[in-house]
Amino acid sequence: MFQKIENEIQICCQSFSEINDKRKNILLAYAEYLQQKIDKKLPIQLVYVCTHNSRRSHFGQIAALLAAHYFDINRVSTFSGGTEETEFNSNAINALKILGFEIYSNEETKNPTYKVFFSDNFFTTCFSKMYTHYANPSNQFAAIMMCSDAEQNCPFISGAEYRVATTYGDPKKSDGSTLQNETYKNSFIQILTETLFVFSQLKNN
Repeated sequence: MFQKIENEIQICCQSFSEINDKRKNILLAYAEYLQQKIDKKLPIQLVYVCTHNSRRSHFGQIAALLAAHYFDINRVSTFSGGTEETEFNSNAINALKILGFEIYSNEETKNPTYKVFFSDNFFTTCFSKMYTHYANPSNQFAAIMMCSDAEQNCPFISGAEYRVATTYGDPKKSDGSTLQNETYKNSFIQILTETLFVFSQLKNN
């Protein structure tokens, strides 16, 4: 794992006490679902959902795979999707680069596919898509709702065996401002911290 990212993870893990009790109860219920999958030796499929699949849902997809890798939780696959197809937002990509990720795309299209690297050989693939896209699992997955709009407008997600709302503020509000990079960075750190907390509760059998 790239050293800068590992340093950020260690800082996040030291701030678990800052998560309030109401939020922790939601995250612990989510961890219980994951532990049941581990106990049954079943694959874990996580789909992070937000309206445009451009910012927070990609952050969730990346954070969950990173947390699984950090805590050595096996058989975890992470995905993202939205209720609309747009593109992986350039400000979100830039914030991840600032945090130490290496991100590449050879496509010059409206909605490019990116490889997001955590180490020289460890990466996840990100592009904007509907949550029903064929690249995502169609059954036996957990749907993690990342924004209140997606939570309200997706009352039913076909194939999801578990659903949890861990909604976050939209960093889009800072676009074009002097606080843009810091807001996007803090958004990812918040998502990463809570995701690390969830995975820190798990035990491999």
